[in-house]
Amino acid sequence: MTATPTPGAAPGAAPLGSLDLSDSRRIPFTRLVRVELRKMADTRAGFWLLVSIVLITAAIITIFFLAADESDRVFINFIGITATPQGLLLPVLGILLVTSEWGQRTALTTFALEPSRPRVLWAKVAAALLIGLAAIVVAVALAALATVIGGQDGAWENIGADDFGNLAILQVSGLVQGLAFGMVLLNSAGAIVAYFVLPIAFSIVANLWTAMRDAAPWVDIGTAQGPLAAGVDLTGEQWAQVLVVTLIWIVLPFAVGLWRVLRAEVK
Repeated sequence: MTATPTPGAAPGAAPLGSLDLSDSRRIPFTRLVRVELRKMADTRAGFWLLVSIVLITAAIITIFFLAADESDRVFINFIGITATPQGLLLPVLGILLVTSEWGQRTALTTFALEPSRPRVLWAKVAAALLIGLAAIVVAVALAALATVIGGQDGAWENIGADDFGNLAILQVSGLVQGLAFGMVLLNSAGAIVAYFVLPIAFSIVANLWTAMRDAAPWVDIGTAQGPLAAGVDLTGEQWAQVLVVTLIWIVLPFAVGLWRVLRAEVK
């Protein structure tokens, strides 16, 4: 007996009632990055954190301008004082970028629209780095404006590409470390507390414990990055110390966090 063809079904077509996604295009990575950038400002916490980064950067430059001697109103000083507030706030932004998905229960929607979790995570990393770059640009622009207003002779001296490079390393490493802690814990409050408490506690122990004091630059991120923050030329050994603590405090937590996110149950 010859089978009766299904009405309206073309030869070789998918059965009626099924959805053929074989020819559907993947979401472009640039679109994922734009979505993650928009997410930063969609939540109340993220929006005000972005605003706070700009306002606090402007405020601290203004305070320094008014309080410092005229001879100290030079570009290197203005750009240097922006590192601390941005270094504290940018990692929190990185943490919220990851944990907001799980705290607000939007991860199910995100991973339904883009099933590839690694692509979503790398989009978050790219978005965080763009925000970090934008924060540095804001700091440089405000520092330059304050320098011009100060009008000091030689105000643009003693600044080089290595100074901008050191600033970028500090801010980006802190931002990625925040992302890593957020991925490990998937909880905003816990990740923020861990990010600030663990390195400080480890630094205190490393400096008080005599046996650890010599090894501190190799295991304590604050000690190793101290020369970067001070703006001095690093020796080969100091760069090696920066690399080692980066592996311990950033790369390792990031790898653990990546493993956890890829295997976490989405609710």
